Amino acid sequence: MTDNGRRQVTVATGNAGKVREIAEALADLGWDLRPLGGLPMPEETGATYEENAALKACTVALMTRTLALADDSGIEVAALNGEPGVYSARFGNRSSDLERNLYLLEKMRGQADRRAKFVSVVILAHPNGHIESYQGELCGTLLEGPRGDGGFGYDPLFVPDGETRTLGEMSVAEKQAISHRGKALAALKAAHQPVSEP
Repeated sequence: MTDNGRRQVTVATGNAGKVREIAEALADLGWDLRPLGGLPMPEETGATYEENAALKACTVALMTRTLALADDSGIEVAALNGEPGVYSARFGNRSSDLERNLYLLEKMRGQADRRAKFVSVVILAHPNGHIESYQGELCGTLLEGPRGDGGFGYDPLFVPDGETRTLGEMSVAEKQAISHRGKALAALKAAHQPVSEP
């Protein structure tokens, strides 16, 4: 707890876009969400989203002695047999979102099957080693070129099922309402929502 009685939670990511989404999604819990700052992050050596998220959250919880929240997420493309998956953030060893988007488009050139899905696992780690795990998915299709300058990662290429706009063309609130990370965070929020008195 902080001096004002709010629950302190360190967000275990250096990705400013993720921090913004998480802060907006959990705003009404009243938690004191803190950025990672200059703390070192462990190498993501897990074979699954859950392993990578737990590795990050548990490491930060131990270092800060606070609750720590981490997400691991990726895009799974049907025509690429589920790639890039857990390697989405370092796909093709490209160093920026733009380069990874271009690399994915190159890999998808000539592919008729454009189906893809985003997957997110959110881990809340306690300093005592206990972890909570929440998951969300969002299905959609990949365009042949980016649209929109919002969001981050592969958002400008991805049109969710039932939508005409990419995630990159949506506001943070619109994306949060339907996204894979939004669904995982909604499940976490439901688990921690104060029970109202009858």
